Amino acid sequence: MMNNDFEFIVNELRKAPEVALFSHVSPDGDCMGSMLALGLALKKMGKTVYLFNPDLVPHNLDFLPGADLVRNILPDPLPQTLCFVDCTDLRRVNLKISQFSKDAVIINIDHHISNQRFGMLNCVQSDASATGEIIMALIKELGVPFDQEIATDLYTAIVTDTGSFQFSNTTPKTHRLAADLLESGIDLLQIHHRIFDQKPLAQIELLSRALKGLKLYAEGKLSVMTLNKNDFVETGAHDSLSEGLINNARSIEGVEVAVLFKEIEERIIKVGFRSNLWFDVNALASKFGGGGHKRAAGCTMEVPLGEARKSVIKAIEEELSLGRGY
Repeated sequence: MMNNDFEFIVNELRKAPEVALFSHVSPDGDCMGSMLALGLALKKMGKTVYLFNPDLVPHNLDFLPGADLVRNILPDPLPQTLCFVDCTDLRRVNLKISQFSKDAVIINIDHHISNQRFGMLNCVQSDASATGEIIMALIKELGVPFDQEIATDLYTAIVTDTGSFQFSNTTPKTHRLAADLLESGIDLLQIHHRIFDQKPLAQIELLSRALKGLKLYAEGKLSVMTLNKNDFVETGAHDSLSEGLINNARSIEGVEVAVLFKEIEERIIKVGFRSNLWFDVNALASKFGGGGHKRAAGCTMEVPLGEARKSVIKAIEEELSLGRGY
């Protein structure tokens, strides 16, 4: 069930001659696929569309239709209608509300339970498996047919955020929506090959370093991987290539919580959290100014790497010692 702002968002997008779309830093398949799908749909409606992301499109997603339109420089002047896709808050786009004009219409479309509802219009559906599910409903309401390009972007959004339909956020509705997208004639083999099977050598080298330093805590229930700034410099890997590495730590038998620490700068530490069966990593991430989902979340800490590791590991060990809550 969509919240009441869904209809207002549809009306705003219908009447807006220009729309700027935004997706979050370190873009993943959901934020990129959702933004591109909506952007292509709006272009088919004859609108001028700007696509913005602070970072580069990741290597495994640069095949997506519309990826070549993404820019990391804000359009000047900004359109009146600004739509944020898969962003819990404006910090995820490295922006502040003061950068927008007073008459800007800020639209917020997301599925994260930790979303701050920062928009003038908000459609936050935390039970959706991916923001792509919400965008799919939005495009349907706008009356734009799902051609092969739009369907490719939407399928990528859903298949990546559900871990190829393996994560607990996968529902019967998710499979039905995926089936609808398959009806559009998307190249399933090509999509899976590009997203999951093709990895740059730098990413494999980064994984090797992360695994070499992997440590277990809390009687094997917590696994921790760490990448410092030199790991990225010496392998030539961009931060985007660390996407998904944490799942190797999560897959160890007996592990409930996995953490990946990434030193971006000396006092800028990105922390990724994943859990398997019961641990609420969204609640954990919120203690450090972050958020996400119950089984996948993250935060950014402005402290030295050693301090970040110490405080996060301690917090997780304390929660794990309490045991599973029912």
